[in-house]
Amino acid sequence: MKTGILGGSFNPVHTGHVRMAIEVLERLGLDRVELVPAAEPPHKPGEGMLPFELRLELVRRAIEGISGLGANPLEAERPGPSFTCDTLTCYRTERPGIELSFILGASTFLELHKWRRGLEIPELASLVVVNRWEASEAVAGFVESSWPEAVEEELGRWRLPGGNTIQLVDIPRLDIKGGQIRRRWLDRRNLRLLVPDGVVELLEERAETIERYWGARGPA
Repeated sequence: MKTGILGGSFNPVHTGHVRMAIEVLERLGLDRVELVPAAEPPHKPGEGMLPFELRLELVRRAIEGISGLGANPLEAERPGPSFTCDTLTCYRTERPGIELSFILGASTFLELHKWRRGLEIPELASLVVVNRWEASEAVAGFVESSWPEAVEEELGRWRLPGGNTIQLVDIPRLDIKGGQIRRRWLDRRNLRLLVPDGVVELLEERAETIERYWGARGPA
């Protein structure tokens, strides 16, 4: 089975995440893309981070009814920070023979050398780098310097000796940030089209809990 993995804090999940998953699913002909919330994001402070179970439920609401998308709670089963290298190792251990593709944005890809075992990640899964093509030159330079053994099979697609690939995929840019969503929610502004409708509804349903982490909302 060809499976894409889109990880993140999802604090909260938004339309950009969901659209990215759909684009990669369709463009690469994957069987499934799983959104994997980090239980303890290693690159983000815990303050303001919603509880894992709530973020997972937000993801489930966001993708409800969308064929080919799923939510995976595996990070809740592992202690310590949610490092990508460990997540991918769990996938390979629990689902031997699965064909994995790890999805990330171009700016994140260019930071891989700062991650724990970041440059080893292409040994665990193929990488799908989503961006607009203005970043393609920087991505190509990073591939050549970080994995000099990679062979460019076609424009924007490299193959590594182990068989995994690094591939650029140009998708529509929805420049939405979690911080923007949180600020608008606190100000009681309309979040429609920035987050899926199911997320809007759950944020209102769980408003009292969310205020403990994001802060008190403005007057109604």
